[in-house]
Amino acid sequence: MQTAAPEVFGLFPVPVMRCPGVFDARLVAGLVEHFSAQAAQENSSSGNLSHTRMLKPSDSPLLVEAAARLTERLADFGVLLFGERLGWSVKEMWVNVLDTGGRQAMHNHANSFISGVAYLTPSHPQSQTVFMKSPGGTDFCFRNDHAGSTPGEFCADKWISPAPNPGDLLLFPSYLMHAVPPNQGERRITLAMNAIPVRLDSWGYGIGFSG
Repeated sequence: MQTAAPEVFGLFPVPVMRCPGVFDARLVAGLVEHFSAQAAQENSSSGNLSHTRMLKPSDSPLLVEAAARLTERLADFGVLLFGERLGWSVKEMWVNVLDTGGRQAMHNHANSFISGVAYLTPSHPQSQTVFMKSPGGTDFCFRNDHAGSTPGEFCADKWISPAPNPGDLLLFPSYLMHAVPPNQGERRITLAMNAIPVRLDSWGYGIGFSG
């Protein structure tokens, strides 16, 4: 008797959404021109990494436009996280300037639900955003890492995001660990942001959020 083929189920996957061309060339150029000079705050990860202060969309017409272009994408991604199309607001935004040799250490974003990166300049192939499993998770204590092994979605420690073009957006759950390897190319500028839903409702117990 022929037996049925085995099935593999990807349980509880973590979504990452790539949205090409969310910002057009005019908006990208305006954000670079206006905010790259304001990225004066140093970062402890690297002397070649700096960023602006935390900004709200209301701080600039450019950010108002950027936030408006994010609205539908946030709602789309929120359905994957919460199973419902909710209202979303951008809580904060900031511009990162990564010069040659600079890096961003592994981190995640607190006090938010969706985080995102909008790419404003090209990224060197070796300096694309990398996502990692959280340290000390539910993985086995023994590993099988060698030249003959093939990491896949169930056993890999990290995932390198696709090569972005200026204007592309990447959305991910705020708890997801991520980093940027040392920049081997020219100056890399990104607009990062955190977003929160208007409300969450768990069988009558509701909680609201305000940005």
